[in-house]
Amino acid sequence: MQHFWIVGTDTDVGKTAVTTLLMRQFQRQNLRVTPFKPVQTGEVHENDHSYYYDTTVYEKYSLQVLRTESLNGYSFKEAASPHFAAQLEVQQINVHYLLQQIQVLQQSNDMVICEGAGGLFVPLDLQKKITLLDVILQSKLPVVLVTRTTLGTINHTLLTIEALHTRNIDILGIVFNGNSGSLIEQDTMKTILQFHDLPYAIIPQFQEIGQLVDYSISHTSLFERLVNDETSVN
Repeated sequence: MQHFWIVGTDTDVGKTAVTTLLMRQFQRQNLRVTPFKPVQTGEVHENDHSYYYDTTVYEKYSLQVLRTESLNGYSFKEAASPHFAAQLEVQQINVHYLLQQIQVLQQSNDMVICEGAGGLFVPLDLQKKITLLDVILQSKLPVVLVTRTTLGTINHTLLTIEALHTRNIDILGIVFNGNSGSLIEQDTMKTILQFHDLPYAIIPQFQEIGQLVDYSISHTSLFERLVNDETSVN
């Protein structure tokens, strides 16, 4: 098996849900799978309890016991771009530290699924002009791209694919998330695939994340690629 990133065309496209879905799908095959969120922002306050959404979702839905300390590199309270959220807490994101964490996790797991923050060009360190895309490139891991099916998706998706291809980052496939079955959505997905004939999976629109993370993509070309393709770098 291989390790890979889950990246999105934007924020709130469903990266956490897709990461959790894939985690569960491969855990069912008796593989040791861990998700990893290098940087998460936005502490949630609820009923006198504070938590971070992404890593909490991992732990809630995992079919295996996860090591809480291995799920995340940096967590910042402000729901903002990582570089700004870090600045507010007088911290600086150390990319070398994140890459070391990813390497350590690869040694002890069959599959590590790294979830990005926002889109590819989200800044992590403004002083050094380092973005999430720089970390992905240095990790030498391929990506699965999560995108919407709604209006505007074609441009966002093609631009993201171009950025990845320009840097020779292998794209394992695309997840079209939140499909409601409309004609415009069907045409949107068809158009993107005409530009880039990549393995893909289509996830319907769900009201609750508990339904989404149990959706099976085992019948899709994306799942077949993840199972059979052991190449992690072009």
